[in-house]
Amino acid sequence: MTRRVSGLASLAWVAIGLYAAFLIYPVLKSLFMSFTDRNPLRAESKFVGLENYHELFADDRLRATLLFTITVVVVVTVVANAFGLGFALLLNRQTLGFRVMRTLIFIPQVLSGVIVAFLWRSILTEGGLLNSVLRQLGLVSEPVSWLGSTEMATISLCVVVSWVTIAFATVVYSASLRSVDASLYEAAKIDGAGPLRRFWHVTWPMIAPGTTINVVLCLITTFKLYDVIAVLTGGGPANTTQSTAYYLVQVAFTNNLFGYSSAIAMLLLVLTGGAAYVLTHFLRKREVPA
Repeated sequence: MTRRVSGLASLAWVAIGLYAAFLIYPVLKSLFMSFTDRNPLRAESKFVGLENYHELFADDRLRATLLFTITVVVVVTVVANAFGLGFALLLNRQTLGFRVMRTLIFIPQVLSGVIVAFLWRSILTEGGLLNSVLRQLGLVSEPVSWLGSTEMATISLCVVVSWVTIAFATVVYSASLRSVDASLYEAAKIDGAGPLRRFWHVTWPMIAPGTTINVVLCLITTFKLYDVIAVLTGGGPANTTQSTAYYLVQVAFTNNLFGYSSAIAMLLLVLTGGAAYVLTHFLRKREVPA
């Protein structure tokens, strides 16, 4: 027994070491770098204090990327959870066919963001599959520029990101639905509750933990969105679909301003962590105690 406990303690220390090496250390290093004028093209960097953080408030382009990022976060979180819950309710059966469909619907989640973006780019270009189908059906006379205008590019990007996150939300909601005690539905039926009342008073409160997981993880994932944007729109047209993460990478590796990009990273970390904490605190209040 002592050897087993000792072995588990060793594994725990290994896990803590990996956590410190690959998460805590990079964050602390980035925090330190945000107080410098670090540029990889220069051999030395100097301490500049809060200068980079003062620049954040004067950066109009950063504000634009934050507004765009928050817009995408809100839209994708709402759409993914609404459709994810709807699909989970439709697929809440234990037959083989429904189990296969639940597996298939998860496929977008296991695909790389780059692959997803390339796939949808081939669909959404002016000569792509979507315009071809619409023209054959006579719904449009000219190809629609799904990625060429600010409004359509934003909508298209939200659709693509939602398509991926719906897959994860569906699986989580499906697991939550299977954990609901069937006797609660029987009691509600005896009390005369119809399908809508059973959903609102039984299903919705009982799947609250799944809602918390989906909303918070969707928010975190979308806040750091980069790969899909880089391939699908490249931040265009006219930089209108640049997320904060995309802008951060551009500042760091195109402009070589590692110090300023580290300050942007710290801002993004605080915003994401703060939003996740507030949402978790709020959503946990409606969870039914076990």
